[in-house]
This record gives sequence, structure tokens and C-alpha cells, in this order.
Amino acid sequence: QVQLVESGGGLVQAGGSLRLSCAASGRTISSYVLGWFRQAPGKEREIVASVAWGGVTYYTDSVKGRFTISRDNAKNTVYLQMNSLKPEDTAVYYCAADQNGGKPDYWGQGTQVTVSS
Repeated sequence: QVQLVESGGGLVQAGGSLRLSCAASGRTISSYVLGWFRQAPGKEREIVASVAWGGVTYYTDSVKGRFTISRDNAKNTVYLQMNSLKPEDTAVYYCAADQNGGKPDYWGQGTQVTVSS
């Protein structure tokens, strides 16, 4: 089993920055695909970004150029640096770990990000 714990969420003004962290325990995640998802009120959960074990990254169009996902395998941690935040980025952000290249196998509990205009 893998436990994922997010931190770093909060309230920020539009144009500001936040850095989310997700620490894993229970098992090393160096070979997992790691991702960040978000869910805004009344909307479905969507993928924001992911990073494969080799470092290949994916970003949804709405965050390209503003968000950066990274991983530190030595610390068993994945990060999401969010710059130039917009009110539409407001959501609960979840980290996830995928062992087999399909749907995530493990989820964190989520951290709230609120961007005020």
C-alpha cells in the first residue's frame, strides 16, 4: 500500500504562486507515474499534470506554461509549482500514483487551492 499526503494548498490572489507537495510512504514510488488532479465545485475531477518515472511530463492545456510538475525519487515526493494562478484554478487538488500505466492506484486526501480575483 502507498499512502499519499498533500500539502501546500491555501488562499492566494490571482497572479500569485503556490507549491504543492505530495509525500508518499509505505512503498517507493520511483517507478510509478505520478499525477496531480483537481476537482472544482460542481465539476468532474480532471487531470492537471503527470510525470512518468523517466521524467516525461504531461500538462492539460489550461495550465501549460504556468504549472510545473516535478518529482524527487530520493524523497518519494512529487511537486506541483503553480504560477500565474487564476480564479478558475480554484479546486481541491489531489495527487495520485499509478503503478501500471492505467488509472491511478492510490490517491491523496486532497488540498484546497483558492485563488481570489
